[in-house]
Amino acid sequence: MQIDIGYRPAHSMARVQLQHGEAILAESGAMVGMSTNVQMQTGMQNKGGGLLGGLLGGLKRALAGESWFRNTFTAQNGPGEVLLAHAVCGDMQVLDLTPQGYYLTSGSFIASSPTVDINTKLGGMKSFFSGEGMFVMHATSQQPGQLIIGAFGGVQQLNCDGNLVIDTGHLVAWDATLTYKVGKSGGGWIASFLSGEGLVCHFQGQGRIWIQTRNPVEYGRTVGALLPPRQG
Repeated sequence: MQIDIGYRPAHSMARVQLQHGEAILAESGAMVGMSTNVQMQTGMQNKGGGLLGGLLGGLKRALAGESWFRNTFTAQNGPGEVLLAHAVCGDMQVLDLTPQGYYLTSGSFIASSPTVDINTKLGGMKSFFSGEGMFVMHATSQQPGQLIIGAFGGVQQLNCDGNLVIDTGHLVAWDATLTYKVGKSGGGWIASFLSGEGLVCHFQGQGRIWIQTRNPVEYGRTVGALLPPRQG
């Protein structure tokens, strides 16, 4: 499987070239186009959990801002091609799976190799306050695989060597080797509120962090304030 990202960084699209029998798993609605010999199958990603496990997994994905279902595209009778795009304007990044995997924020998953397991985990109150709907996604794989993530705006890779602080609204993904906790951006809740920065993630350890150059929540608030009031 070969993945090329074009039209960067504002309107990125992934061109996935599959050999005969190869497949890619994608978020519902991510497909732009595909070859006529590519077969699409829709289902709930569920490895050994039965129907109940699939339903619970779908519910957790929905609470995390993801869709209930995902599509698997398989090339048949020769090579095939699938075009994939993010729901918002911005860049996309291809990550090679590591033994520890990655944590992803809500809405950042685009596609992956079928061998990659995307588990939606209850992150506790720290995830709730960071605007991730109380859930984060953990991407892992027992064998080599690739992961496509999407961002709002450009994607920037940062290297954490000990400690790093990132605004929660700009987080996309990070190495699972890192630990983090969400806290106030200022010295207290009032100072944090007045600063306009809100909450931040304090990362510790050695690893990489991918951020997006625009905050979708703040962008939506700014654009929304400029729109005329809705007429009843």
